[in-house]
Amino acid sequence: MNHEEFRKNAHAAVDWVADYLQQIEKYPVKSQVAPKDIYNQIAPSPPGSGEPFEALMSDLDNIIMPGITHWQHPHFHAYFPGNSSYPSVIAEILTAGIGAQCMVWETSPAAAELEERMMEWFKEMMGLPTDWHGVIQDTASTATLTALLTAREWKTDFQSNTKGVTERKLRIYCSTETHSSAEKAVKIAGLGSENLVKIPVDGEMSMVPAALQKAIEADMASGYTPCMVISAMGTTGTLAFDPTKQIGEICRQYNIWFHVDAAYAGSALVLPELEWLREGLELADSFVFNPHKWLFTNFDCSAYFVKDKEALIKTFEILPEYLKTKTRGQVNDYRDWGIQLGRRFRALKLWFVIRTYGVDHLRSTIRTHIGYGAWLANQIEKDSHFELLTPQKLNMVVFRYSASDKSTEELNTINESILTQINLSGKAYITHTKVNGMYGIRVVLGQTRLEKKHVENLWGLLVKTSDESSH
Repeated sequence: MNHEEFRKNAHAAVDWVADYLQQIEKYPVKSQVAPKDIYNQIAPSPPGSGEPFEALMSDLDNIIMPGITHWQHPHFHAYFPGNSSYPSVIAEILTAGIGAQCMVWETSPAAAELEERMMEWFKEMMGLPTDWHGVIQDTASTATLTALLTAREWKTDFQSNTKGVTERKLRIYCSTETHSSAEKAVKIAGLGSENLVKIPVDGEMSMVPAALQKAIEADMASGYTPCMVISAMGTTGTLAFDPTKQIGEICRQYNIWFHVDAAYAGSALVLPELEWLREGLELADSFVFNPHKWLFTNFDCSAYFVKDKEALIKTFEILPEYLKTKTRGQVNDYRDWGIQLGRRFRALKLWFVIRTYGVDHLRSTIRTHIGYGAWLANQIEKDSHFELLTPQKLNMVVFRYSASDKSTEELNTINESILTQINLSGKAYITHTKVNGMYGIRVVLGQTRLEKKHVENLWGLLVKTSDESSH
């Protein structure tokens, strides 16, 4: 592909993207294909000679698109928001075109300095502690692993990187509702999943601080070393909020690293009125939230903050001769701030999104989504055939179809059928969770193109499908 062909084909690709996003509601939200449907349509061997661009785009439409689940669809209510936006997409195109490898300041000074400034913008926008230092990671899973490795080194006087952790029985604590990335991080860090202590939750699915303190004291009495507590600011299953301040005070009392995982709900910190979310954050040693989960920035982009940046850098820095530079110590070389050496220019899309929309519009949109959540919860509470399984929080609603003459097992089967039928219809995509053994339908209202009519349509679909599934 030469320069002129690239110009022509790139314009065609951008037109395709614009048409796709404009017409996205014509697609079934969740892909309707069966296993191997796509695989069997792809040539078993690569072509010997190049194929025309038009053939690629034709196969994109005919082979690939049927196997895509449309995360940007306004009726995508599953998992968490994955809401991109036009300025984010444009910035991603520019990032790909520039093709910079942003491992140290010298490999692209603008990338490093824009990243530094974007993390400062977030602190101001979200009311985060001013003494925190920020860096962009790819995902919250990576950020949690980064925090755990830093906590491991900090707790072992920075000896475990060289001597290993076999002599220390380090313990990590989280609630029974914490994201699976915590267990994966413990395994990767070599601490052993048996040393991840899962703390009970209360009726709202939040960690019980008294139970945490009891577990810590029992471990200390048994010769274990409490190393880190992972607190959730919005669990994946039910958007439960662990009590940040109480947990932070316990961590301070026992000299334990305190990590706050706000991967999805953390974006709501842009709202000044949600002061309760900030309570106790100053006690955190590390904190993560994902702009790619509700702040209109396409995947992947995770904002990670740490109080002690020297502990972070000391954990990860390795300085071979080929990475030595004359600017070291004067600038942020972000390859020392996490697991990756190679780094993408992710700050550009944050800059484009925040500057295009402005903080006021970002706040307004998130407020609107929270309002949609409250509206849906109100419909559920007014309908005798439905019930909330947890208090409605932000833009997530967890509920089920209910009937007094049916057992929990029968209701679980009915609610699973409701969810399956809706997803098979292609009209919406929702996922489930379990709350005290009860199968719950879990709806998240946070897509970029979401309007009130979509929420009303979803409620109508839920009512209609529940009538069909319960008879």
